[in-house]
Amino acid sequence: MALYFIGLGLSGEKDITVKGLEAVKKSYKVYLDAYTSQLADATITDLEKFYGKKIIPAGRNLVENEPEQTILKDAKSGDVAFLVVGDPMSATTHIDLKLRADKLNIPVKIISNTSILTAVGVVGLDLYRYGRTTTIPFDNKNISSPYGVLQQNLKSNLHTLFLLDLDPPNNRFMAFNEGIQYLLDKGLPKKQLVIGCCRLGSEKPIITAGEAEKLVKTSFSRFPQCLIVPAKMHFMEEEAVKKWTK
Repeated sequence: MALYFIGLGLSGEKDITVKGLEAVKKSYKVYLDAYTSQLADATITDLEKFYGKKIIPAGRNLVENEPEQTILKDAKSGDVAFLVVGDPMSATTHIDLKLRADKLNIPVKIISNTSILTAVGVVGLDLYRYGRTTTIPFDNKNISSPYGVLQQNLKSNLHTLFLLDLDPPNNRFMAFNEGIQYLLDKGLPKKQLVIGCCRLGSEKPIITAGEAEKLVKTSFSRFPQCLIVPAKMHFMEEEAVKKWTK
């Protein structure tokens, strides 16, 4: 018996690794984290068809409050796969699930994959020069911490990746221009260079760069999206970002 944490990558059903697919095939129960993110180009039906397995959507309550009655209970009887969009250990809720499995002496095996934290490399900014990553939530009128993270990163001349809130069960996703508006409302200079990204990790990602006051008027209907605010760039970074500049 074992509990497999399996990263799915960011795009479609075929982004799973060979090792991950083998683990899914031999698992008698397969759960999918259905709340922290969503694949850009595949549905649960697509996954079930490709993997040849029935997939159980796992919402926040099941994963955080009821794993002992579901995922972990099943893992005591045989191999169980827990599928995660991106890399399985990028979210604290998954680390918590692993710790609970450890306490129950359930063997845990982690199969990694691409995450948004590495997929942003396609933009052309040096991954070593990103500071703390933060999330802009939907109800953010009285929330200042994401802007505070940006200020601290800029003081250290570090780029900032903003993850944008999402609620896949209710088909609700924040667009990068909403994130830009939040930052402008908190004091971001209108001329600040920002980079909006859609569907990173897919075959056709959308990347656009420009001044905040201009990009806030730009929107795309494809999700998930994220937002980047660069610090002072190296000349090679500047050359790379020019490709995306409006």
